[in-house]
Amino acid sequence: MTTDDYRRALATAIREYETLGQQRQDIDKRLAEVMQTIGTLSRLCGLVPTVPLGLTDACRLVVRGAGVPVTPADVRQRLESIGFDLSKYANDLAAIHTILKRLNESGELRLVSRAYVPVGGKEPPKPAYLWNHGNHVVTLGADIRAFMRDADLEREAMRAHDEPVAPRPRPRAPRPTKRSRQ
Repeated sequence: MTTDDYRRALATAIREYETLGQQRQDIDKRLAEVMQTIGTLSRLCGLVPTVPLGLTDACRLVVRGAGVPVTPADVRQRLESIGFDLSKYANDLAAIHTILKRLNESGELRLVSRAYVPVGGKEPPKPAYLWNHGNHVVTLGADIRAFMRDADLEREAMRAHDEPVAPRPRPRAPRPTKRSRQ
């Protein structure tokens, strides 16, 4: 195989990786929706789940399925609507606040300041939480980023001129310099 073959294979693998990441996000969203539907239908049928969700997993489910920023009060209301039993908590809203804060600190949620404006607009905007849809990305090295950038430039040039263009030499990433101790 030549270097060009390896480059084409790398470009194909990167495109597939990005496509699979998007599919994973779509599947995660659909799983959250179906899980919420199952919880609601189970409650309506009078069934008790055999594997009850903990409050943290229930909060994850609600925020992931919301698709919009939600306040802790919204999370509580949605938990009640799917039949989650909050009666065992002395202060359910405080527990939800704590869980959302920890999920934000771990990177699962994102705090959106001033995202929620109460109806009527008489109260100040409130912060809300949003599911962090960040791709599960593997960090790509400088050489792979340079390859991707060069491949994009090559494709653009080929489309513009309708003739093959020789690949440009890639710039080398600067080497870290050793620092002397003083």
